[in-house]
Amino acid sequence: MNYLKFKGCLLLCTAVVLMLQSCGSRRTIVYANNIQQKTYEEATQYEAILQPDDLLSIQVLGENQEVTTPFNLPEMGQNDSQHRNVRTYLVDNEGYIDFPVLGRMQMAGLTRTQAREKLVAALSEYIVNPTVNFRIVNFKVSILGEVVRPGTYETQGERITLLEALGQAGDMTIYGKRDNVLLIRETEGKKTHARVDLTDASFIDSPYYYLKQNDVVYVEPNKTKIHSSTIGPDITIIFSGISLLTTLFVILTR
Repeated sequence: MNYLKFKGCLLLCTAVVLMLQSCGSRRTIVYANNIQQKTYEEATQYEAILQPDDLLSIQVLGENQEVTTPFNLPEMGQNDSQHRNVRTYLVDNEGYIDFPVLGRMQMAGLTRTQAREKLVAALSEYIVNPTVNFRIVNFKVSILGEVVRPGTYETQGERITLLEALGQAGDMTIYGKRDNVLLIRETEGKKTHARVDLTDASFIDSPYYYLKQNDVVYVEPNKTKIHSSTIGPDITIIFSGISLLTTLFVILTR
């Protein structure tokens, strides 16, 4: 009887330890815990900054469409399989595009508005009151780690927040570490990284609230997930060890 009681006690203790390892708190799971105390400054308009490998859709319009023809790509020119029927310009590694008639023009480092104004100024020498439709067509970010659907996501617009990107990936799993999200970014040819605490509402005002093209977001697994990856395959060994220790204890105490 003592043997059975002792074995039952060990098994109960083991179960309690495993349950404690899986316990979480509201503080580590809920986004923006302290948002009630947050004060907001006047919102600033965010614009993406052009960088190498961006695909740009640029259409030149004017009062006389025949005059604008030399400044527009042919309908079937410079398209790729993902953007059929969209005339695109690739920003090269040095930050330039090759524009009809105007030639090589630097675009990297400019916002979309600045780039459009630069084109309008250059085209005004050839066209009366030119209009330029300008947008980035391959704005994409990658979401990896403890999310429901990890992968690379393209957005139709030129602005996406970190929360919106996580939403596209199905949000974090319950095992995602919300207070230590890794964001990898390339700025002016240099890789940088930052850690973002989504449980603190102050991240809304950080430079990482809005994602940039080609950002990589990695959601780290929490301790529960890390422990379970070890406990899962070894659970048989653990219980075998408990049984062996119990047997040895009974033999030695007889």
